[in-house]
Amino acid sequence: MKLKRLSLLFLITLFSGCAVYTGLNYDNLFGKAEVQDRTPEYNSKAAQHFVNEIKPILDNRCVVCHACYDAPCQLKLSSVEGIDRGANKSLVYEGTRLTASNPTRLFEDAQTTQQWRDIGFHPVLNERSQIPEANLEAGLVARLLEQKQAHPLPKQKQLEGFDFNTDREQQCPTIESLDQYQADYPTWGMPYGMPALNSTEHNKLMAWLSNGATMTAHAPLSKAQQAEVKKWERFFNGDSLKQQLTSRYIYEHLFLSHLYFSDHQKASKESPIQFFALVRSSTPPGQPVNRIATRRPYDAPNVDRVYYRLVAYPATIVDKTHQPYALDDNKLARIQALFIKPSYEVEALPSYEPTVAANPMTAFAALPVEARYNFMLDNAQNTIMSFIKGPVCRGQLALNVINDRFWVFFVDPKTAKLPDVKAFYASQRDNLKLPSEKQSNVVPLYQWVTYSEQQARYLKAKTQAMDNWFESGSHLTTDLVWDGDGKNPNAALTIFRHFDSASVVQGLVGKPPKTAWIIDYALLERIQYLLVDGFDVYGNFGHQLMTRMFMDFLRMEGEENFLSLLPIKDRHQLMESWYQDPSPQLSAFIQRDVKKFEQPTSIQYKTDKPQDELYAMLEKRLEPVLGHRYEIRDTGLTPQSEAILRKIDDIKGEGLRRVPQLVTVLITTNSGKDQVFTLIHNNAHRNISSLFDEESNRDVANDDLTFVKGVVGSYPAAFIHLQEKDIADFYQGLSTIKEDQDYVTLLDKYGIRRSDPNFWSFSDKLHQWYQNDQPIESGLLDYNRFENR
Repeated sequence: MKLKRLSLLFLITLFSGCAVYTGLNYDNLFGKAEVQDRTPEYNSKAAQHFVNEIKPILDNRCVVCHACYDAPCQLKLSSVEGIDRGANKSLVYEGTRLTASNPTRLFEDAQTTQQWRDIGFHPVLNERSQIPEANLEAGLVARLLEQKQAHPLPKQKQLEGFDFNTDREQQCPTIESLDQYQADYPTWGMPYGMPALNSTEHNKLMAWLSNGATMTAHAPLSKAQQAEVKKWERFFNGDSLKQQLTSRYIYEHLFLSHLYFSDHQKASKESPIQFFALVRSSTPPGQPVNRIATRRPYDAPNVDRVYYRLVAYPATIVDKTHQPYALDDNKLARIQALFIKPSYEVEALPSYEPTVAANPMTAFAALPVEARYNFMLDNAQNTIMSFIKGPVCRGQLALNVINDRFWVFFVDPKTAKLPDVKAFYASQRDNLKLPSEKQSNVVPLYQWVTYSEQQARYLKAKTQAMDNWFESGSHLTTDLVWDGDGKNPNAALTIFRHFDSASVVQGLVGKPPKTAWIIDYALLERIQYLLVDGFDVYGNFGHQLMTRMFMDFLRMEGEENFLSLLPIKDRHQLMESWYQDPSPQLSAFIQRDVKKFEQPTSIQYKTDKPQDELYAMLEKRLEPVLGHRYEIRDTGLTPQSEAILRKIDDIKGEGLRRVPQLVTVLITTNSGKDQVFTLIHNNAHRNISSLFDEESNRDVANDDLTFVKGVVGSYPAAFIHLQEKDIADFYQGLSTIKEDQDYVTLLDKYGIRRSDPNFWSFSDKLHQWYQNDQPIESGLLDYNRFENR
């Protein structure tokens, strides 16, 4: 084999006359490129070899950087379809684009590999003659793996000669331009900026590539899964107008979720859960799915009848986009009780025109408000998670609209049954319009003024209504806050922002935060249609900026709902403390000519710190549904060690600016058990109204940390490995960071850097722990934010 390869290389060099091969040389040597079929039946020997031997290597070494929209070169290696699709140099995240670009969503915007070739994606596997020599010499993945073996990482703690900026210039070489790339960047083989694969992994992949990179057709569904799909599709595709409108509403709220049949599926390493996606199809149940691909889930389908179908989710589960949502008989009965059994009429289905479809208060006016609100609250974490785990893999401009940690509560859904509340929402449909009705090409400045005035009209009407509902403060108590009916842990959520990503978890995690929201139905629904259904990651700069600016209004509305439970004298003062030195536009909006809600609260406060008292009252009200999953307890560590770790939440100050947003900490207890924690750096701000110069609003003296048990966040920036005996020293080092070198010293002691030979073994241990601890929620983490320090 070595002799044959040497002979081939000699011929290639002789034929080309230079070191840089051209596409014509490859065509002459190995034939013209054409799409290959690499998917034999699932039960074939080759397919099972891929599933059992190859896919685990690809997942744990490649998918961890190539899975989300911001995967380098749009190369998504988490599915057979993504591997076959290949790469494209065009940027998904291009904040300055003047006009919307065409979407390139895997599984949606093209259905075959050839269609992806036609719109500019180039192969990463050999598509010429399927002989071993060609598969290795004309295959991009094979050549990049060999490059890494020939040029392993330099023995440096902080790697030099690499660009790890998330906005770095994309290289994206094709096989025809690869020689120049390798000459320019000899150490940039794959995995990029990480240790090379070990010899066993490398040899397995190379043998697989040499033999044609056979993958697999998707696994057939079990009889139990088929029965569940049939049952749910029968429900979703009932013929009555009530059923069709209900299904449309459910689809527009679950189209990003990973659905699973909880009654029939138990997660294990040998039998991972099969997740499903709810999609629109032009074909009814019983026929092959013909997916309707539109830019937004409420865009016109251009068919006479839409059918809602369940399709097996075909990709490896990655944490960044994973939103598990259980379907079972109880869920079906609950949906029927909310939407189908109540007596009301749907006289006609709403239009798909943007002015209607982009405003859920108009499109779904026929559905009972209490049904809609309860449906969203039943799985409120999933609802809020959609705002975070949608297409925004990288969203600093979108996410600098929220504080780094805050608590979320909800108005009790019983209020949605009140006739006055229903009438109020109906009267405000025009004032509840969203900028997404302008679609993906927006000129933001004059639109901002229009929507600012609209929001002011809505808040004026809302204040007048609340003045009537809560005259003299009657019933303005914590009883208005949903308690989860004493059993639903979705009643209280904590949201963390990690600069350009975010997380939402159940419970009130960490110390009492600077701000909190209380969300009512209209606010929850508008955020859904602003940030999820109506947001287009491929939209122009104006669309994305307008979305960000409008979210300012919605954030403040949630904050004002919270403030309304405080004494009148404290409300405005506290709001001003949250928005120090606001921009002129935001200041004008805050000071707008709208009468403030000034009905007194019925809560009797006893101290000069009413916000702290309110937090304590809400915690007591919600105590039955507050879990302890993230608390530093029951960790396997000694009580003394746990006490030290809890003190990390008290660390505060400017020195923390050296600590990255997310640090994964694995501690081996004295008994030998591994326990994973997450260290979260919360950036403090004087206000969060700045669009582009966030740093100017930073309040670094008030930065703090939250240390939690388990995995939080999808993008760890650093790994720490401690023995239990190291905990006190680690705490001491963390609490005394003043300069960059102090943090580097901590890494020198306990860090697993991207250059560490143990990086992959640590990564494997982390993922195995996550899978064992949270078999339904877990997914592969993403290393595109991993630091180089």
